Order: sequence, then structure tokens, then C-alpha cells
Amino acid sequence: MRMARGRGRGGPMRGGMRPGPRPMPHGVKPMYLPRHPFDLALCEPTFPRVKPMADETAFTNALMKRNQELNPTQKEHTAVLNLVTKLQAVLDRIVITPGSFDACQIDEVREVGSYKKGTMITGHNVADLVVILKTLPTREAVDKFAQKVHEDVKTACGREAVNMAITERGFELSKDGATVRILVTTILPNIRKLNPELHLDAKIIQSHLAAVRHSRWFEENAHHSSIKVLIRLLRDLRKRFEGLEPLSPWMLDLLAHNAILNNPGRQALPINIAYRRCLQLLAAGLFLPGSASITDPCENNNMRVHTAMTLEQQDQVCLTAQTLLRVLSHGGYKRILEGNSPDITSDTSVWEDVVVSPLEKAYEKPPEKKEDEDMEDAPAEETMET
Repeated sequence: MRMARGRGRGGPMRGGMRPGPRPMPHGVKPMYLPRHPFDLALCEPTFPRVKPMADETAFTNALMKRNQELNPTQKEHTAVLNLVTKLQAVLDRIVITPGSFDACQIDEVREVGSYKKGTMITGHNVADLVVILKTLPTREAVDKFAQKVHEDVKTACGREAVNMAITERGFELSKDGATVRILVTTILPNIRKLNPELHLDAKIIQSHLAAVRHSRWFEENAHHSSIKVLIRLLRDLRKRFEGLEPLSPWMLDLLAHNAILNNPGRQALPINIAYRRCLQLLAAGLFLPGSASITDPCENNNMRVHTAMTLEQQDQVCLTAQTLLRVLSHGGYKRILEGNSPDITSDTSVWEDVVVSPLEKAYEKPPEKKEDEDMEDAPAEETMET
């Protein structure tokens, strides 16, 4: 009886061994797979603790105290609420009974931003309203719309002064230390009809539509109180450390949501662990090239949020987080939470006899070629043709 030869995928097996992987065809690049940086919160079952976690009651109390200091006062909340309420009433009247006003037609008005999300910080008493127009947002129409709203709000407020300012995004009204920004956009079918010479900038228009999507997602997925506390603390951190400025409010929202809820138990982590985890993730390269990062839940094609930053900004955020994490690991949380003078991310500091030196940049921006140099390097014939 004839014995059959052993065969496996890719041909006959020799010596009882399966053949190795086939080489990539010529000209075909291997598939790019972004990687997630090491995250102890996700790997803790694989790396169990050798000893119990140190008592961090003092650190937790400091975080909660700082959150209370950042939380707007009742007077600030009331001032913003009153102005928002009057503005919404004015806008509703324009939608329902526009009368002789025909400069534009309103499709919808939506609250967005930190006021809507409940993450507003004291001293920055600003609420945002996105006004979606059915008509094209010409600059002339926006100016007339601003004048109409300003007049109606002044009538509603009586003798109280209401200031108005036209901006590239629309206009804003201020009263009693509170400000409401009216962000003008238009419906999606009108995006292709925009003329840069007549209408508001297309990128600004699209960013306002994105803000509506962000607000809707946040309301559905990030309503946990710990997430709002962490967002407020992260925004304060970004404000005081220059290296974290490239992080947008939307990046901080997603980072806080990820740090609080993305864990094997799917339970909200304590604020002290989540705060440290944010710095650990940034320091490990969460927002660096090649990282899986955080996928934007409001955009298509699996867009990663950190790609909105330049390579130089990504490096700056990472090295700043690494320095702050080293300071935090050696008990310097008070300096991180309460002040930054001198700047611990640019000056050497000592914590518990440990010297923490600022890190150097890993990314160097390539020099830009000048047009004159390009002309000199070009062949004589091409130069003559040019």
C-alpha cells in the first residue's frame, strides 16, 4: 500500500516541520498595525502587585480640593444661566416668528462646550451655542443676525448693559461677567456651496458641526461625575504647563473618559488612579506616531484623535507628561496641582533626594528648503524655462 506524503499549507512538509511564512511579494508593503502603549490598568491581571498600593489619601484629597477651587461659584453659574436663557428665548422667537428679518433662516440651535458638559472652570464663564442655518452663512448675513440678536437681548434685559463682539466664528454677547458665544454653521448640503470670499471659513463651519456631535456623544457616554472632575483637572493642568497646550478640549474629554472607564472591570476608577493613568498613558506614547491612540467616536474611517497635532506637538506632549509623571512619582503632586513657578518641566527640580531633569526633544523638524536654493540646484535648461 502506498503511503501518502504529508502535506500542509504551502506545499509538502519536510522533516515533519511546517514551512515558514512566505516572503512578501516584491513591491508589496507589510500591513501597518498601530500598537497600544503599555497600560498597567489593562494589564494588571497579568502583572499582579507584589505589595499593596501605598496610601494615597493625601493625594486624593488634594485632587478633590483643587476640583472645588476650579468649580465656578453659584454666582458665576447663575450669570451664565441667565444669559443663556435669554438668548435661547430670543433665538426661538426668530425661528418661530422671524417677522421682517430675512437675512438668514435658522434650522436648529444646540448647546455645546464645557457649559453643556458640566466641566466649566471658574474665571472662564463662557457658554457656547451652535446655530445651524438653513441658508448659506455669508458674512453679511451673520452681521445682520448678530445685530438682530443683540437688539432683542438688550430689549429683554432692559437697562442692563449687554456687549457684543463679532468674531470669525460668529459673535459673542457678554453681561455681568458671563459670555455666550454664538457659533454659526450651516446644514451639511450647503458645505459644498461655500465660497471663501463670501462665506465663513469652511473649516470653522465643519468644526462647529463636529462640536454638536461631540456634545451629543458626551451626553450619552460620559455623564459619570468622575469623568467631569477629571476633565476639569486636566484642563487646569493644560493651562499651567505649556507643553500640554496642543491637547484640544476634545482630546482631554476622550482621554478622561478612557482613563476612568476603560479597564477590565468596566467600573469607574478612583480619581487618583485615573489622574495618574492619564500621565502614564501620555508618557508611554499614547499620542505618538504608531500608537493606536484613541479612536474618535464621532468621525469615520477610524480616525485617531492625536493626528490633529503636528509631530513636534506630539513629542512635546509626551516629554512634558514624562517629566510630570516623574515628579508625581516622587511626591511632587502639590506643585503639579497648585502651581508651576519655577517651571518644573523646563528647570531641574529635586523631590525626596531625587533629581528630576527636563527631557530633551526627540523630534527635530527637518529644515525647509528655500526657493532660491531649489532654483540654484535646478538644471540650466529648467531655470530658463521657468
